[in-house]
Amino acid sequence: MTQSLSQLIEHSEIRHIAIEGVIGAGKTTLAKMLADKLPAKLVLEKFEENPFLGKFYEDQDHYAFQTQLFFLLSRYKQQQELIQADLFNRFLITDYIFEKDKIFAYLNLEDDELKLYETVLTAIEHKVPTPDLIVYIQCSVERLMTNIKKRGRDIERNMSEQYIRDLNEAYNYFFFRYKSAPLLIVNATQIDFVHNPSHFDDLISEIFRANKAPVEYYNPAISRK
Repeated sequence: MTQSLSQLIEHSEIRHIAIEGVIGAGKTTLAKMLADKLPAKLVLEKFEENPFLGKFYEDQDHYAFQTQLFFLLSRYKQQQELIQADLFNRFLITDYIFEKDKIFAYLNLEDDELKLYETVLTAIEHKVPTPDLIVYIQCSVERLMTNIKKRGRDIERNMSEQYIRDLNEAYNYFFFRYKSAPLLIVNATQIDFVHNPSHFDDLISEIFRANKAPVEYYNPAISRK
């Protein structure tokens, strides 16, 4: 690792790093690997605790609002706990940001449901901590679908490619306009940070360099030319 990664980490002002990406992008895997490497306090989204999620993938029209409201309130509760965790750890790694809840809400809710959702959101969102850096893992739909099928979760067996395509477009739209925190957009279509240690090391270096500009882009395919 160049400029000694340990020096980059030691002198970085970054403390709270949030990893984001569409379902299947590898955000939780990267969050775990990064937390082990630093080491850091790791906080993962508890999606499996949502009792409506499986039903939502089977019947989106009937279960979208229940699913979304449960996620909103459970994410808010967990984010409040981050404030305490951040006081006692040099680094804090999460595999989501609270604002991403809006991506799913605007994609899945009807107009009347969205009005009620926004009423609840407005009352609580100002109390949520902001990460020092967000890493957005950007992938192709084909790569996302391959990853989803490969991990074989029962809850995702009815997930359609069209839903992932719509979600991918919504994520890109959201993050290409995001201004609330420094953002590193990683083109991960041709990167394998799980099985290739050099890819992982390069990505960590980019993460700890990416704290000066509001938005930075990392395309490994271009960077290695």
